[in-house]
Amino acid sequence: MNTMNNQSVPNSLSRRKFIKATAATTAILGFPAITQSKSPNGKLAVGLIGVGGRGRGHVAACRNEQVVALCDVNKKNLDGAARFPWCKGARTYKDFRNFYEKIDDIDAVVVSTTEHTHAFATLPALQAKKHVYCEKPLTRDVHECRIITEAAAKAGVQTQMGTQIHSGGNYRRVVELIQSGAIGPVREAHTWVSRAWGWKSPADDTPKESQPVPPELDWDLWIGPAPFRPFHSVYFPGPKWYRWWDFGNGTMSDLGSHRNDLPWWALKLDAPLTIEPLTGPKPHHDIAPASMSVKYTFGARGDGYPAVEHTWYQGTEKPKIWHEKKIPQWGNGTLFIGEKGMLLSEYSKHVLLPEDKFKNFERPKQWIEPSPGQQAEWIRACKGEGPEPLCHFAYAGPLTEANHLGNVAYRAGKKLEWDAKNMKFPNAPEAEKYLGRTYRKGWSLS
Repeated sequence: MNTMNNQSVPNSLSRRKFIKATAATTAILGFPAITQSKSPNGKLAVGLIGVGGRGRGHVAACRNEQVVALCDVNKKNLDGAARFPWCKGARTYKDFRNFYEKIDDIDAVVVSTTEHTHAFATLPALQAKKHVYCEKPLTRDVHECRIITEAAAKAGVQTQMGTQIHSGGNYRRVVELIQSGAIGPVREAHTWVSRAWGWKSPADDTPKESQPVPPELDWDLWIGPAPFRPFHSVYFPGPKWYRWWDFGNGTMSDLGSHRNDLPWWALKLDAPLTIEPLTGPKPHHDIAPASMSVKYTFGARGDGYPAVEHTWYQGTEKPKIWHEKKIPQWGNGTLFIGEKGMLLSEYSKHVLLPEDKFKNFERPKQWIEPSPGQQAEWIRACKGEGPEPLCHFAYAGPLTEANHLGNVAYRAGKKLEWDAKNMKFPNAPEAEKYLGRTYRKGWSLS
């Protein structure tokens, strides 16, 4: 099993202190002072790391900016991105370590690599005080997440995690309803997803045979800091590579970035007090589970938010109230249970329950402003033309940590008490090995 890198784990800031530290840097006009564009025409000078898949969408989102550099381990992706007119003349790299050798002419960096290299591609940008947009999940594990969140707080730049649904109108309306008290204080919440990618049976096991590496791919660079393994098409092209612990954290950290974002935002959640695995197969040494569930407990927060339990379900698992058909049978959703009623939400819709009780309910006035889109929100802020993005790293970092902790508890096989400040499990120190990993020779996060 992987263990933590030998470097010391930052423990000087709790999640709440992270948020306060970053807020202090953004007190003036709602965004940091580092907003001067290096491009003479006022466009944002952008470098993009990872330009295939989701990364290609980010290249398109930068069509009105100045793309200075492109990086990808896949030559087909790199050549394809370079053909866009707004990328003409951009420097190209296959190794982001080389990309960072020249960044004086870059204002901002977009990271869309596989998640096991997110922290490695993101940290140098923050250390150089460059604005950063990173796809979700922010990092592969808790250890890396704490490093990135602290680095962002120190950098004082604009950051955004690519949780696109966070910019959608439906989530904003749900947050307004919960925070205005539409269903009263919430002490119980449930989030479930039906995706069942992961280990189910020996048929899903790690392949024993190898396959030829595609000629356009630098497989060694794709592996990066993870332990080397032979190429196989189950890993590349994606996105199912995230099922392997070496490269990701399964559905929990992937879809959790989207789905758990809603209760995290609406209930102003912070570090969990405990994390308890409820269901799931015996943990596989190499592959994340297809189906499992885990329960978090959170203490009371300020502004009258009471202690709350939040349970995550994936694959075949669903809440008891769902199985009893006491709520609509949505395949995916988040259910808030309050003293005055319930609210059930999906990506693009929500309903107050029981419906007859809320038939004439007067909704609160909208106070969360519309977003121009997850990328545009960040670009606008980087140029000093708008407020801090709502999914900045001081918010996204603790959310990502919590998602990863669900998998840590599942792999440990027991209820864990979490000391967030010191990144320790007082009741189960043996589980701390799942907070990070040892990096392959030639790779370090510093």
